[in-house]
Amino acid sequence: MLILLTNDDGIYAPGLAALERELRTLGEVVVVAPATEQSGVGHAITYLSPLIVKEVFRNDNGPGDDRRWGWAVEGSPADCVKIGVQQFCPRPPDMVVSGI
Repeated sequence: MLILLTNDDGIYAPGLAALERELRTLGEVVVVAPATEQSGVGHAITYLSPLIVKEVFRNDNGPGDDRRWGWAVEGSPADCVKIGVQQFCPRPPDMVVSGI
């Protein structure tokens, strides 16, 4: 199962990491979340500005264990889902999970 995970609290929110760990027990998880907190923007999408995307790395097991964990998008949660589906998921996701 392929799961696309996003939120509105931002890529560094502790809840996102906790949810990603749990979802990993169900299948492959692709994390694409706003670079900063985006609460209250509803279904907003960005269309007049470029979307800047940066890889986010984690080292869960200490030094030398850096792995790409996801992508941070300078945009809304809806932008994150759109980019995630179009660019970062290897196939259409079976499920999209947003928020915790």
